[in-house]
Amino acid sequence: MENMKAVRVHNYGGPEVLRFEDAPRPTPDSGELLIRVHAASVNAIDWKVRAGYLKDVFPLPLPFIPGWDVSGIVEAVGSGVTKFKKDDEVYARPDAARNGKGTYAEYVVAKETEAALKPKSIDHVHAAAIPVVALTAWQALFDKAALNKGQRVLIHGAAGGVGGFAVQLAKWKGAYVIGTASTRNQAFLRQLGVDEPIDYEKTRFEDAVHDVDVVLDPIGGDTQKRSWKTLKKGGILVSIVSPPSEDEAAKHGVRSAYLSAQGGSSLLAELATLVDSGKIKPTVETVLPLSEARHAHELNETGHARGKIVLKVA
Repeated sequence: MENMKAVRVHNYGGPEVLRFEDAPRPTPDSGELLIRVHAASVNAIDWKVRAGYLKDVFPLPLPFIPGWDVSGIVEAVGSGVTKFKKDDEVYARPDAARNGKGTYAEYVVAKETEAALKPKSIDHVHAAAIPVVALTAWQALFDKAALNKGQRVLIHGAAGGVGGFAVQLAKWKGAYVIGTASTRNQAFLRQLGVDEPIDYEKTRFEDAVHDVDVVLDPIGGDTQKRSWKTLKKGGILVSIVSPPSEDEAAKHGVRSAYLSAQGGSSLLAELATLVDSGKIKPTVETVLPLSEARHAHELNETGHARGKIVLKVA
């Protein structure tokens, strides 16, 4: 069996448990692609899994390779694959929870249904910054909240990975966007298209925001609790971090939803079209080599990144 370089977790813990080492190179089964990884991006779920916070949700075999985002080139295809061929440039959201073989590696296997041709107008580093966060933003705003033109949406963490795409997608749909971020990111919010930026370091958002149709909550905790009063009657709060209280929703006369985003080649293809037409674009704040995954996790855990942190593999 051939080997490859990968980042693996042998036991749960802090960033120091990430080991850059040799690992068995995967082979594609029926309906799968072997992708030669050019870039993989870092998401909050990566460090939460590494720390063991989600081991009861989806137990992974140790050692496992983290990572849910990838952009690269098809190296080989398994039987039954019809949409892709060797040397195609693709991006994907493989389900690392399926077998513990994620994208922090030189090669990764993805199902044909988890991949799409990457946007032509951007490089692999920027393409890798899209799948998890853009799929999450789309499914939260459109599938769960049914956001429409003319509606008002409050997006927390609007300068982050999910928040940045949520802003752009909401504007593309024709919504009025209110976004929260730190002082340093206020100008960036305007660049993204936020109509009403709110500096959470200076303003309590619930004092300034009222009668919104949708709240997108990628933060949880106190931020989620304080968000109920910003909604109009019949509005909806969608959280991507923790299931909102149905009792609180009922008390305020609003609805609630929790989203655990799924992958999908057709939606990735649609997102690629939006990128290539200039409607949305990924923001990459930091690029590091795969061997520096520990540092990438240290940065990501602060929760204050602008856009995404990407690991460059090739």
